[in-house]
Amino acid sequence: MTKLKIGVIGTGSIAKYRHLVEYARNNEVEIVAVCDINQARVEEVGANFGAAKTFTDYNDLLKEDLDAVSVCTPNYLHAPISIAALKAGKHVLCEKPMATSEVEADQMIEAAKNSGKTLMIAHNQRFVKSHQLAKEWITSGKLGKVYSFRTAFGHPGPETWSAEGKDSWFFKKEEAFIGAMGDLGVHKTDLIRHILGEEIVEVAAMVETSSKKNADVDDNAVLILKTESGIIGTLAASWSYNGTEDNSTVIYAENGVLRLEDDDTFSVVYHKNDKTKEELNLGQIQSNDEGGQDTSGVIDHFVESILSGNPPLITGEEGKKSLQVILGAITSNETKQIVKL
Repeated sequence: MTKLKIGVIGTGSIAKYRHLVEYARNNEVEIVAVCDINQARVEEVGANFGAAKTFTDYNDLLKEDLDAVSVCTPNYLHAPISIAALKAGKHVLCEKPMATSEVEADQMIEAAKNSGKTLMIAHNQRFVKSHQLAKEWITSGKLGKVYSFRTAFGHPGPETWSAEGKDSWFFKKEEAFIGAMGDLGVHKTDLIRHILGEEIVEVAAMVETSSKKNADVDDNAVLILKTESGIIGTLAASWSYNGTEDNSTVIYAENGVLRLEDDDTFSVVYHKNDKTKEELNLGQIQSNDEGGQDTSGVIDHFVESILSGNPPLITGEEGKKSLQVILGAITSNETKQIVKL
């Protein structure tokens, strides 16, 4: 059977620890080419993952006979590279946040439509087993009416993860566009939209840079969100949760309280109104902590989407809706107003 030929653009940490590792595990694909402006790094990564060709200019990589590419670059390059790849006839898996504006997101979606190729955004929270179960329970009515939620994603910061450490592009506004709110918060806007099955229609935000002296982007953000049916909740994103990650979500509903990834042992804890509880261990969530680098499910889903011809779970349109919440939060913080989406 002919394998899909894959190229990876950007060979920093997200490529090395997620995309390349997971492509290498997938029997349906072959890693053919990798690209990075850092020549020494791209050659090392290429050798480690058996890529036949290495490039320092993504335009050269896109001339190759490839079926699909992963875009794992700084945020400001997501849209231009994805659009160029789609125009070159490649399927695209783009890291989040998908773009730095609605205009860019629309251009990516349009490029995908015109090319007839798949555009998927790498929101891995949808593939976490506890989150999938929560969506099933909410959809089935097991929890009853959902009243409120809180969700958080925080860790000590990109310097513990990024290939460049404290000099990472994550801290530079011209390359990152946005800090913790875009890096981590957009994961949770996507998750909340997905598991509740509703769009977010209003957002209020407070955003600060308090812990990273070398950053000109936010490192702490707290959002208040309201869905179309009136569910209200909070979202916190931070690069200053020292000691351990917080990647938890709590759903407050008519029949009890559902805690996801909020317990060291059980990934799902459901406290019912009758004072009993259900506890389930569905495996560890993907995280930046040591031992948390299990498969994300993103790459396998992307590959299956290409092979089956079915749209991926997180299309460009879905990625845009999650991005819009973050863009609204930026406006809210600047204007000190609640923003309607």
